[in-house]
Amino acid sequence: MNSLGLSKPKRFPRDGDRDNMGLAERAYQLILDQILQGSLQIGAILSRRHLAEQLKMSLLPVAEALQRLENEGLVESRPRAGTRVRIPTDEEIRGRFEIREALECQAARLCAERASLQERLELKRSADNLDALLASAGSQQAGQDFAFATEKYHVEFHMRIADYAHSPVLRDTIEKSHVLVFNWLYNTTSGTSSLPRHFHAFLTEVISSGDVDQAEKTMREHVRYGLEEIQRVVAIRSAGTWRLKRSAGELIRTSPQ
Repeated sequence: MNSLGLSKPKRFPRDGDRDNMGLAERAYQLILDQILQGSLQIGAILSRRHLAEQLKMSLLPVAEALQRLENEGLVESRPRAGTRVRIPTDEEIRGRFEIREALECQAARLCAERASLQERLELKRSADNLDALLASAGSQQAGQDFAFATEKYHVEFHMRIADYAHSPVLRDTIEKSHVLVFNWLYNTTSGTSSLPRHFHAFLTEVISSGDVDQAEKTMREHVRYGLEEIQRVVAIRSAGTWRLKRSAGELIRTSPQ
């Protein structure tokens, strides 16, 4: 737990923990961090050689990490073109949001029904802290590291709702489906950080009321918020194409001006 009363998601180990990881796992976490930070944006070309030099490791663990990211849908490859951070189609974005909506609406219903008084109080504290962090992350003074840490806490807040639903299978499904990670990626891409005041506090208040139908309805509205803007920005980025820069033998992505 940190000073705000929030713990970091298990998916994102602390830097000190990475020393005990296998090289492929460490490469996976570091590349994933760069993607979610926005330093490797949607459509960015991924050079195994450059990544290996940056991470100070051989090509093999980097290749294994990229293959894992590709299996998870965060990276894509094409023959004779290379590898890049995946640019999702409009249909894929809508599909991810639909999966997240279905899972999180059920989590909200069960949380409203099953959460203890102590868990409701913890959720409220987390929501208040998260809204404050998101407001600060949207300011011009906030740096990339702060925004990255804030999104980690954002994921953790939604996982708390799943935890307090007391349905281990549902909780594991939300985590393994990566729906929150994809939503994070799309938010980073669109640059949308402006949210209504008390956005998560209001959601928590409804869930804590115990009204399962209203909890589901509010979560549905919560998940859908900002979807159209994300679709618009990603559609602009998807206009870029793959091509090979033969003179330098390096891959670049062409984008509309």
